[in-house]
Amino acid sequence: MFRRIFFVLLLWIVTVYYSYKMMQVDQENSTPEEFDKWGLKWGEAAVNLSGMKIEADMGDIDPNGHYVFICNHQSNLDIPVLFDKLKGNRIRFVAKKSLFDIPIYGNALRHAGHICIDRENRRSAMKSLNEAVEKAKSGFSPVIFPEGTRNQHLEELMEFKVGGMIIALKSGLPVVPIVMTNTGLVMGKGQYIVDNKPIVRVKVLPVIDPSQYTLKDREKLKDDLYEMMNTAYKELLAEG
Repeated sequence: MFRRIFFVLLLWIVTVYYSYKMMQVDQENSTPEEFDKWGLKWGEAAVNLSGMKIEADMGDIDPNGHYVFICNHQSNLDIPVLFDKLKGNRIRFVAKKSLFDIPIYGNALRHAGHICIDRENRRSAMKSLNEAVEKAKSGFSPVIFPEGTRNQHLEELMEFKVGGMIIALKSGLPVVPIVMTNTGLVMGKGQYIVDNKPIVRVKVLPVIDPSQYTLKDREKLKDDLYEMMNTAYKELLAEG
């Protein structure tokens, strides 16, 4: 009961601590393991504090492989779950600008190499998409939430936005669709008390070769991904 009620407070304490630790890491002289350490520890701590139970089918992906990950989004807990399940993939999230404006935490996000998207400024947004492509080419695996915000209607996925498709196609990396259920029941948008009874289920779908599409086909990629992921999401929901 204590954990359920005070999870958000405990998470902020942990987040501030690991944010400070992240900002002390030397970007130029650290190994990949040293540079990724504190983000992974934060994800592990968040999952443990929440008491979430997670069942994951990681498919055929290389646990240390280099990809673009596309995932549905219904809770702030999606981020620690993905950190926990993609430990070796050097993931970096494409996230909204308001997160980067949060004191301490926002600085740590920038220092760690997560990608800020300002959706209110088209020119800035395009610059951020190109930054994401460069980070992908440098060895990081971008994680994109194509719905653009947390979904509060959990029966099906929201419409996808095209920006993530541009990142995927320009980077040339294999695209890994991921569907996740029940994080919105554990702690949905606007909720501050955790219900850790629902089991969070994660399923990695077949990897997509981006060479099947050109940049002009980005709408088709968006539609194909949506159909694949929404179908798999509903099937995963039906499993309970």
